[in-house]
Amino acid sequence: MMPKVLLIIFLLGISLSCSKISQKDQNCDEKAVQPYVLPDLLTMQNGEKIKSIADWETKRRPEVLELYKREIYGRVPEGFDGKLSSKIFEQSNEALDGAAIRRQIALTYSINGKELNINVLLYLPKQIKYPPLFLGYNFYGNQTIIDDTKIVLTNSWIQNNGEIGITTNCATEQLRGKRNNRWPIKNLISEGFGIATVNYADIDPDRYDFSDGIHPLLYHKNQTRPAKDEWGSISAWAWGYSRILDYLKTDELTKDSKFILFGHSRIGKAALWAGVLDDRFDMVIANNSGCAGAAIFRRKFGERISKIYYNFPQWFCQNFKKYRKDENLLPIDQHMLIALIAPRPVYIASAEKDCFSDPIGEYLSGYYATPVYEMYGKKGLNDSIQPALNTPIFNTIGYHIRSGRHGVKDYDWEQFIKFSKKHLE
Repeated sequence: MMPKVLLIIFLLGISLSCSKISQKDQNCDEKAVQPYVLPDLLTMQNGEKIKSIADWETKRRPEVLELYKREIYGRVPEGFDGKLSSKIFEQSNEALDGAAIRRQIALTYSINGKELNINVLLYLPKQIKYPPLFLGYNFYGNQTIIDDTKIVLTNSWIQNNGEIGITTNCATEQLRGKRNNRWPIKNLISEGFGIATVNYADIDPDRYDFSDGIHPLLYHKNQTRPAKDEWGSISAWAWGYSRILDYLKTDELTKDSKFILFGHSRIGKAALWAGVLDDRFDMVIANNSGCAGAAIFRRKFGERISKIYYNFPQWFCQNFKKYRKDENLLPIDQHMLIALIAPRPVYIASAEKDCFSDPIGEYLSGYYATPVYEMYGKKGLNDSIQPALNTPIFNTIGYHIRSGRHGVKDYDWEQFIKFSKKHLE
């Protein structure tokens, strides 16, 4: 039976569908993958072999973590001490036809005379104390996850999206419930789970502009953009996850919960990175996270560094562009990112037709991270061959590949819930 003190953080990201990318921009031929050699997980850069948990935690893990900060995602600037305040500005104990509590919270991060405002929308089942809770970033405002007129429209910038009827960068009444296919709220409540969401643009709008979001609040004098080894948007979103967690650990309804971090697509990348940086998250789930997420860079399959950095340079630190022409120059690869989460459970999910995210590469990152988990006495992915479709693995490193394309489907939710119950009961 699942314990009552469980909070699941679900971070839901934007879809980058393989079907919307021209075939000429894809590298989806498995036969074209050339032999490659991954950096050895348990060998220091000076050649020293790692043979114990103590050596991993005090030597190799800090070394690998520093490489990720410097070369890919960027480090959060140091020397700043902000203040996080909160205010519950709306609550109903009869939401969703009396089945749930709805709470809306305004978080304010204050520093250097500036403020960042974050609105959290929270639904909780009424009869469960400290219920498991999925928390997720949304891309078009809290009002899009369900058709509930009590939800306050976002004030943050939102992306245009013709599929769901967005033609401006401002939220409108017409957007209510437009993304409810990604958020099975009523079903989760009936299963005993809660759900919370934040518009990711509250933390950092997803555009190549470092004058908004959290970045300018942490600039030094005369600084106008992050330094070459400082944070892009992925690190900014990861920073935001931790600030939201700061609040949730004080809220009377969630303070004694455990926490699982979940993300899809670009937010899957950020979820993995946030799980590495903040061990208060007890579990990490990454769905269709692809390049710079779970997928192995050196396979050069699907989306590659040259493509992702060209389209989304704001996600990374500037140093990452050094590897656009040759992934083999990287001193790290993504099996090492998975290993940095050990010994906490991590689940990697793929979709059969999501070639751009490289499902095989996503699986292999868990397979090659397994030696670190085994040092802790945990079971990872022990077969180098990807499992069959719709055949999930629920070891401490878990995995599934489902039928269909890039996205978050009911099948995915079913597996994430099963995995969470198994490892946090």
